[in-house]
Order: sequence, then structure tokens, then C-alpha cells
Amino acid sequence: MFGSRNFLLVKSAGGGGGGKLFLWGRNNNGQLGLGNTTNYSSPKQVGSSTTWTQVSPSTQTLAVNAAGELWAWGRNYSGELGLGNTTDYSSPKQVGALTNWKTAGSGTNFSICLKTDDTLWAWGFNNYGNLGVNNTTNYSSPVQVLGGANWAVADTVFQTARVVLAVDKSNKLFAWGFNNYGNLGLGDTTSRSSPTQVGALTNWALPATGTTFGMCVKTDGTLWTWGSNGSGQLALGNTTSYSSPKQVGALTNWKTPAAGDSFWLCVKTDGTLWSAGSGLSGKLGLGNTTDYSSPKQVGALTNWSIPTAGSGFSACSKTDGTIWFWGSNGYGQLGQGNTTSSSSPVQVGSLTTWINLGTNRTTSGGITS
Repeated sequence: MFGSRNFLLVKSAGGGGGGKLFLWGRNNNGQLGLGNTTNYSSPKQVGSSTTWTQVSPSTQTLAVNAAGELWAWGRNYSGELGLGNTTDYSSPKQVGALTNWKTAGSGTNFSICLKTDDTLWAWGFNNYGNLGVNNTTNYSSPVQVLGGANWAVADTVFQTARVVLAVDKSNKLFAWGFNNYGNLGLGDTTSRSSPTQVGALTNWALPATGTTFGMCVKTDGTLWTWGSNGSGQLALGNTTSYSSPKQVGALTNWKTPAAGDSFWLCVKTDGTLWSAGSGLSGKLGLGNTTDYSSPKQVGALTNWSIPTAGSGFSACSKTDGTIWFWGSNGYGQLGQGNTTSSSSPVQVGSLTTWINLGTNRTTSGGITS
């Protein structure tokens, strides 16, 4: 149902030899990798390589290529680039010399990446234990997350919270990091510095981490949410917060989730796209700025593929290889060549060859074959 499940933050994986990498939006920390700090409202190619397979843009951007190399650039205040220093870079720099990186994710001043041997590695800011190494020490080079070589998928978010949700190969759900809102799903508000299992079930599949809440699709196709709920982002028909997972409705056809700042997106097995939570800036894609505490369908199309959620804006790829954005656009993150916001999906260019998609806060990116 979920393929190889090699998702991390940017819940999509390029195939074959990869493709060209394009980034756009805010660039104050050089996160676009173009050798400058100029904002761009249209996609700009990063270098000339045609072998990129996965990208995770934020104030620091991480990307993996077909050779299994990991590259990083942008803000490096807490060592989040993994280069052994705290120097910012506006052009890609290789992280070490290893060639077994699989997927990469950019959190708030920290990074977390999965290797092909199923180990999970993290670095950068660690005041809340979000690196998962049982301490609160910052690291400027990769350190292995506790749990051994047993990880299948992990997700973090670039917002205010430093949280990681991860599923292992036996379909157990683990959480660690900042927990003031019950967003770890552990029934309390105590932060954790090492992976802690959420309940005892072994049927979790794909997690998504929001600013102050969490969500996960199970192997049976049900959807579960927990944490802060002030904007109805738990989609339970109310604004009551919960520190333990609660099922969203009774449907069993949920497939691929993405969580942002007080809202979420999820594609169902029938190819429809749904959203819930804060509608500020039109990020739900419903043509308005209304909050919704129950899932609402985005349009009527049935060819949506992989969603991703930023801060104030959203994106989703379609099965026809196009990518679509909506919401806030103050830095040109919608890729339209302007800074006009949109409360309904708008297509980025006319290409039908996009194989990967990433958004996070005010920067966007994608890989096209």
C-alpha cells in the first residue's frame, strides 16, 4: 500500500538516476544554493547536476543524489549542515564522503537523515533532545539516533517545535523531542531525548509532524492525530487538544499525510486530496481562509499524489507529473513569478516531469527529470 516507505520530511522519492534540482522562494540564508542571498519567485536550477533524487528545503537545505551522497547548504547556526562547523554556505557542500544516504529532513536548526542500512542520523540544535541521542548536546556532525538499524520512515518539521516522529520496520511508532503540547502522543507533556514508543501497537505506517501536533496513517488506512488543536487541526470536529492519538472518523482509505503549522493535508487511496485545520492565507486550498475542524476535500480531482506542507502554504504533486502550490506567497514560494497569495491550487510552470517535491516555511524546491 505504501511502497518502499522511504519517506522523510519530503514525502516523495525520485527514481532511477534522479534529475535536476530547482529551488525558489526565500533565500536570506543562502538556502537556495545559488551562491547568493537573493529571493526568487520562479524555480532556479541549482548547479548542473542531473542526479538529484530527494530534497528538503528550509533555512538549511539538504539533498541526496543518486550516488547516495548527502549535500547541505544555507543557515548553519547550530551546526545543522553537518559539516563540523557553524559556517553558513550559499552553495552545496558535501556532508562527509559516505554514499549510503537515502533521505534527508530539515528541522528547526537541526537535521535528520535516513541511510540505506536503515540507521537514522541527526545533528544540529538539541536543547529538547530532538536528536534522539539521550542528551541535549548540540552536534555539528552526524550522530546516530538510538534504535539501531531498524528505521523505516521519519518526519520532522521546520517551525517552532523540535519534534521527530518515526516508524520502525516492525511498524511501531516512536517520538522524541519537544512535547509541551502533547505533540509526541505519549499521554503527557514531558519532552524526550531518546526514541519513545507511542503505545504498543505495531500497525503504524506514515507519520507527519506539525508545529504543535502529530498525525500518522496506519497500515489499515485509518488516520490518527494528537497534540494542540486550537485551529481544529486534529480534525476531530472540535478544538480540544489531546496528548494521545485519536482516530479521525472511521474511514480506511487514508494514504499519504503532510502536516504544517496548525493544518494538514492528506491524499487518499482514491487520489483525492483533503485538508483540515487553520485556513489562514488560504493554505487549505479550499478557496477561502476559513478554519475547519473536520476534513474537507480540495476540489474534485482524483489524481493527487504526494502532498507537503509549509508554514502558511502548501503543495502537492499529481500523478501526471505536475506540481501545484497555494497559500501565502510573500517570498515567491509558490513559484509563480510573483508574490501574490492564492487560496486555491496553482500549477508551477508547465512541466510534467517532476519526480520530487519539497516545501518548508518560505522556501520551496523540486526535482525534475
